[in-house]
Amino acid sequence: MDRNATQYLIVGGSAAGMAAAHTIRSHDPMAPVTVLTDETDKPYFRPMIPFVVSGKKKSQDMAMEGCGPYVGKDIFVKTDSRVVSVDTDSHRVFLENNQVFNYGKILFATGSRPFIPPDIKGTESNGVFALRTLAHARKMNARAAQTQHAVLLGGGLLNLKAAFALLERGIKVTLVVYSPQVLSQLMDAEDAVLIRNALDDAGLEIRTGTAAVEIESDNSGVRGIVLDDHTKISCQMVCIGKGVRPNVEFLENSKIKLEKGIVADIHTACSQSDTFAAGDVAVTHDPVSGKPVMTALWTNAVEMGRCAGLNMAGLPTAYAGTFGILNATQIANMPFVSMGLVHTKDLDCEIFRSGGQGSFRKMVFSSDGRHLIGMVLIGDISNAGLYRHVIQGKKLVEKFKHHIIGHNLHWGHFIK
Repeated sequence: MDRNATQYLIVGGSAAGMAAAHTIRSHDPMAPVTVLTDETDKPYFRPMIPFVVSGKKKSQDMAMEGCGPYVGKDIFVKTDSRVVSVDTDSHRVFLENNQVFNYGKILFATGSRPFIPPDIKGTESNGVFALRTLAHARKMNARAAQTQHAVLLGGGLLNLKAAFALLERGIKVTLVVYSPQVLSQLMDAEDAVLIRNALDDAGLEIRTGTAAVEIESDNSGVRGIVLDDHTKISCQMVCIGKGVRPNVEFLENSKIKLEKGIVADIHTACSQSDTFAAGDVAVTHDPVSGKPVMTALWTNAVEMGRCAGLNMAGLPTAYAGTFGILNATQIANMPFVSMGLVHTKDLDCEIFRSGGQGSFRKMVFSSDGRHLIGMVLIGDISNAGLYRHVIQGKKLVEKFKHHIIGHNLHWGHFIK
């Protein structure tokens, strides 16, 4: 094989791509494994990039290579390599720099990119960001040095983490959310009271039920923002967190089946031979509803990437699927987990809510009460792994349901 030929080609160098590459390497120690990434940085831990914005970490602290399973041994990573098209008949990919790679098997793990609403004027201004990559984080860090007030658009998780990174630098931060609450995709409004209180206590100013229509700027960059209620907010930075779009445009005319993202079967295979997909860009299935789903969660991407790596290495492995909603993190020193079916308005189901000072629990059971199908834990997130085991495995809960409700479930309850 020449330099641009490889048995295993991974397009995308983040969670799913690197998990697949290392899984392949551990099961096939000799065959060439090549990773192409369009970023100029080597693979890094994306969830940590808010620390670059806050100044607590440097870019080199984010590197995957040498950390945990990501040894990087005998895996060729080629940065600044954007794939522009794929010929699945001849097993070739074409790069923006006119290089061509031949492959034996290929994984598409190209992730997603921020969605910039076209109806907001001025999004091209200096000082407007959409935090997604390490390069974005470095630019935000630099801009923060001349920022007294930042406005963040969108109440999603990454935007909230960016908000706290800026607060830690002593910058005033206003969060503008069109929906009635923050994290609306992860929990119902009545379940988010503790989160909202923690955000208020942390000093984050939140405006709900409104949206930006224009970003004003001058030669120095962003000078302010105009909301749809004609309110103007003076600021020097704007960060947009309005969701993401899968990176699939390069697959046009490739014969790969697309339905917004790349359709992957239970073995992570795509519609053409020797092609696989994993991570944010893949359309997989929700184990509870059985419906097609795409998620942008790091842990899901790692799990699916490992599964794809096993299948590419010739070890048939079924992917268990991923929840449409699954998140576990901490905001304003308040840990929380949201999993499965959590939006229960007009849903035919059993709901048990409980809580005390600094904690809240919501357990959602099927209408017949025999299966746990969703949960929200705030404050005390112990046993979250157990509950995930029950939900994902579609376990009958009749024998230990009262332990779930009483929050004293343990692994011994699964011993037959």
